[in-house]
Amino acid sequence: MADPPAGGGRVVLVKKVIMKDGTAVQQGIGRPSVYHAVVVIFLEFFAWGLLTTPMLTVLHETFPQHTFLMNGLIQGVKGLLSFMSAPLIGALSDVWGRRSFLLVTVFFTCAPIPLMRLSPWWYFAMISMSGAFSVTFSVIFAYVADVTDERERSTAYGLVSATFAASLVTSPAIGAYLSAWYGDNLVVLLATLIALADIGFILLAVPESLPNKMRLNHWGAPISWEQADPFA
Repeated sequence: MADPPAGGGRVVLVKKVIMKDGTAVQQGIGRPSVYHAVVVIFLEFFAWGLLTTPMLTVLHETFPQHTFLMNGLIQGVKGLLSFMSAPLIGALSDVWGRRSFLLVTVFFTCAPIPLMRLSPWWYFAMISMSGAFSVTFSVIFAYVADVTDERERSTAYGLVSATFAASLVTSPAIGAYLSAWYGDNLVVLLATLIALADIGFILLAVPESLPNKMRLNHWGAPISWEQADPFA
């Protein structure tokens, strides 16, 4: 079934469903674009940036004698897992599409946020282990590559990177202000809501960028070791 044409200034809701005859699947608003990727990145890292001050507080309360050592260990484990898993996640998204792996990576990256005030030990454990899936940039850059041609790609990558930087420049100051005036609980709640908004945006608004004809559409599709090797 053909998509309806987009009129000037109108937002077209695109939704394709798998039919018995094998029709392609696509859900989201409009055509896949760099702006979808920009919104996903901004919301994810804005939510985490808000938690800069509360996280330092919780770190000190949980590990008063070894605050910076534990912070280094937690972030080190997360970074190592992200380094090891990023090529594999990228290769899997080549097979099963970008949208589903955007959802997985954003969900696991943001899953520890509500645990900050509920259970600090589980919060820091989840941060460490979430590194195995916290590789949103790997999928985002693949998404951008799908929707741009070679001449536009460097500009699009720059826009994504600038958005990431802008989110982390603005959100820590906002989080610190809200924490000072209203307490850490409000900041954690706000970050959780923004993370949920990001997940909802992917579910409802982000269309798949990788056409079915350009990927293998079945489970068990071959992934070579070279594709998954982080040292390759």
